[in-house]
Amino acid sequence: MTKSPTKAKPQKSNADWWRGAVIYQVYPRSFQDTDGDGIGDLKGVTERLPYIASLGVDAIWLSPFFTSPMADMGYDVSDYCDVDPMFGTLADFDAMMAEAHRLGLKVIIDQVLSHTSDQHAWFKESRASRNNPKADWYVWAAAKPDGTAPNNWLSVFGGPAWEWDGVRKQYYMHNFLASQPDLNFHNRDVQQALLDAVRFWLERGVDGFRLDTVNYYVHDKELRDNPAHVPDSEEAGLDAPDVNPYGMQSHLYDKTQPENIGFLKRFRALLDQYDGRTSVGEVGDGARSLKTVAAYTAGGDKLHMCYTFDLLGPDFTPNHIRHCVDAFHKSVADGWVCWAFSNHDVNRHVSRFAQNGEEREAVAKLAVSVLSTLRGSICLYQGEELGLPEADLQFEDLTDPYGIRFWPAFKGRDGCRTPMPWVSAKPHAGFTTAAKAWLRVPAEHAALAVDTQDGREGSVLEHYRHTLAFRKAHAALADGDMEFLDLDEDVLAFTRKKGEDRLLFVFNLRRGPQEVTLPQRIAIKELVAMPGLSGSLVDGVVLIEALDGFCARI
Repeated sequence: MTKSPTKAKPQKSNADWWRGAVIYQVYPRSFQDTDGDGIGDLKGVTERLPYIASLGVDAIWLSPFFTSPMADMGYDVSDYCDVDPMFGTLADFDAMMAEAHRLGLKVIIDQVLSHTSDQHAWFKESRASRNNPKADWYVWAAAKPDGTAPNNWLSVFGGPAWEWDGVRKQYYMHNFLASQPDLNFHNRDVQQALLDAVRFWLERGVDGFRLDTVNYYVHDKELRDNPAHVPDSEEAGLDAPDVNPYGMQSHLYDKTQPENIGFLKRFRALLDQYDGRTSVGEVGDGARSLKTVAAYTAGGDKLHMCYTFDLLGPDFTPNHIRHCVDAFHKSVADGWVCWAFSNHDVNRHVSRFAQNGEEREAVAKLAVSVLSTLRGSICLYQGEELGLPEADLQFEDLTDPYGIRFWPAFKGRDGCRTPMPWVSAKPHAGFTTAAKAWLRVPAEHAALAVDTQDGREGSVLEHYRHTLAFRKAHAALADGDMEFLDLDEDVLAFTRKKGEDRLLFVFNLRRGPQEVTLPQRIAIKELVAMPGLSGSLVDGVVLIEALDGFCARI
């Protein structure tokens, strides 16, 4: 397998294509298997690209496919510049890129830069001695006199963030699994090696990068202890304090260090050497997340956009959504946000938001209606366009190390990573021809397979297609101004404006009908038929049924 990058033909496109874009996240292990081993692959992604294009999205975000021992499902990279044989070859990747671009889709790939696998050649060399050329490429520290770890830092995946190595007779730092040692970003050679890996994929024509755990790159040189922290009730994500003691610390020193800004500037300078490339950073920083996002996206010389875990929790209420969006726009002056309700790390939002199984379809439709009208780019996670709920798995089904570690208090992330259902009547819903898939396909997912919804008016899938087409048809929804309305009723109401395109949206997230009196300054010119919304206007009062909405031109 050659690793020689092939220069891809640059696409002719607006450099700011990412602003307001709709990005579809593909989890390759679970998308489509073509070689019958029960695990999805790059050829499977290529085979299904026409389906993705049919949704009306602008880009795909591809979760890791790099060479890896798969201790953390590919987020433990052992070679940044190769494809794991499980997923195929570099030639398969190039073919996928070519087909995506032919269909008008941009391709964003994950970059896991904060840490590598302990099987990476860099780490093998680093741990071999204290004086080899890569001895300082990872975060090494001496034990305290009593043999304990250098400080009180904790791992997101449970236990101390330090692992003893008998060869070097030192501890190394790991924010996640012990087999995921953290790179030392204070070493400029480490930064350059990572930037060289990024360039490798830029040369293959990749349109952008999703930066995993982007605020975890740099640690405090002095290794100071983290203080105790009382978590905010709105915090969400893997560090949820009711499950994981990681949330009991205020992470002042093990992540989000000021030196990270310098690396992000180097990263952006590299991207700017290529036309139309973008970046989106994942920021998990608790109550400080918006401040961090502001720092990482301000000035046009760092990241293009970021996303946080703000909307990835259980709260689907007008107050919460308004608070998150308002807080972002007040905190982040010239940066850009990417909103999402689901991804590969959290329970699927239909299960988080719906109060019972009967209302899942209505919640699925309303959620994408809301998401598609927010100011920012948006990210959809594979299968949400089918209204898939979280899969209910047993302990013996689990592969996620985080779920295994915290069972039964937390079932982990496998429930949102189960295979994509394509054909309801086929074994494994058409995902694989293998006797066994890497994770089983629940029967309730098979019943919601693509073939049962494709072309069926009123299905969740068709609602997504119509809603995304509506978003694309209105310039105000791409990057127009957004203003929330202060109303007495418990609804989510706001305007989106760009030039002559001025729209009013009112969403009723409650389980009963509402009558909404609009402020006198809002003059409705005409009702606008937004897909799936049936709200009406009677004598100047907006009437909205439960889990429904209203749209008008003002």
